[in-house]
Amino acid sequence: MARLTLCILLLGSMTIFGLGQDSGGKPDPRAPVIKNDAPATPARDQPPALNRPNSPAPTTPAQPATPKKGDAEDEVITVDTNLVTTPVSVLDRNGRFIPGLKKKDFKILENGVPQRITYFRSEEQPFTVILMIDTSPSTKYKMDEIHYAAVTFVNQLRPNDKVLVVAFDSRVKLLTPEPTSERQKLYAAIYKSQFGSGTGLYDAIDAVVNLDPLKIPGRKAVVIFTDGVDTTSRRASFESTIAAVEEIDALIYPIRYDTMQRPNDNAQTGAPGVDLSGVIASLPGLQLPRGTWARARRGQSPAEYEKGKVYLETLAASSGGRMFDADTVTNLEASFAGIAEELRRQYSVGYYPEDTGKPGERRKIKIQVSRPKVVVRAKSSYVIKQS
Repeated sequence: MARLTLCILLLGSMTIFGLGQDSGGKPDPRAPVIKNDAPATPARDQPPALNRPNSPAPTTPAQPATPKKGDAEDEVITVDTNLVTTPVSVLDRNGRFIPGLKKKDFKILENGVPQRITYFRSEEQPFTVILMIDTSPSTKYKMDEIHYAAVTFVNQLRPNDKVLVVAFDSRVKLLTPEPTSERQKLYAAIYKSQFGSGTGLYDAIDAVVNLDPLKIPGRKAVVIFTDGVDTTSRRASFESTIAAVEEIDALIYPIRYDTMQRPNDNAQTGAPGVDLSGVIASLPGLQLPRGTWARARRGQSPAEYEKGKVYLETLAASSGGRMFDADTVTNLEASFAGIAEELRRQYSVGYYPEDTGKPGERRKIKIQVSRPKVVVRAKSSYVIKQS
């Protein structure tokens, strides 16, 4: 009898301690779930986080996508980090692309020393464009024009060309989650961009050059609709973004808008002024007309606009692209068609430097073409990447 009682007690104990699990070892669905909603604090030395459409900021870094099982292994391309490549556009005096050039027609000089071309591509290819729209307060009265211009550019693309739409003010926002060729999605994203507060142009450029679409093989470009004036950037600067652009093989095409308010505009609005004589003095060689308006809201002085113009011109020159003044372009459609043609039919050349140099070192590049009376557009320098 004592043995029977002991067995019953042991069976009861096992039943009690087994209530929290089923036969598969799964947790009891009635158990409380603890959810961590606290957003991760971004590291100070990282590029600004991008606000993606209709999705909360991730609390952990995104993991690289795992290739699907059916992907062909022979499609994976490995590129030696020492290979220097640059897109090259060769145009005649009328701005028309010159096709049919061969590898032997090109010559590359690095710091004045001839280099042996080991990489060359010339066939027509689709391209990926990051379309950046400045939505800062200064573009408020130009927003309709910018929307129209952005749509006009998209209409020049072919079905295989893809676009990623990015808006920026004091923040950077992805308006399409990934590059797409679907026109309706692009139109909706463009018109979704509405003005906000501040202008973090340098921070926006810094964020965009670190996006994945600019790191994959293929033809790439950045088209920026902006006035070029920065007022709120904290992580990046004029100099740091120019250096960053020199490390990527994408062309940059700024479309510059004149949004500066003149003295009469300020008098009418009664906006408080700030003394910008220090900003003006910091730009040596800048010649301003006599009696120039020296008091303005931040980001509205002639000196700041001149600096913005120089910045956009430097971005374009450092990447091999071109800057356009939107207010003087009488036919946007023709201009954008030229940009699209230039991107689609450009040449790509590359070489392994005779001297590998040190990380962070800047090298001068000069591309020559053995054809008379041609215009060559290509990167003028690059920065050796950090290992």
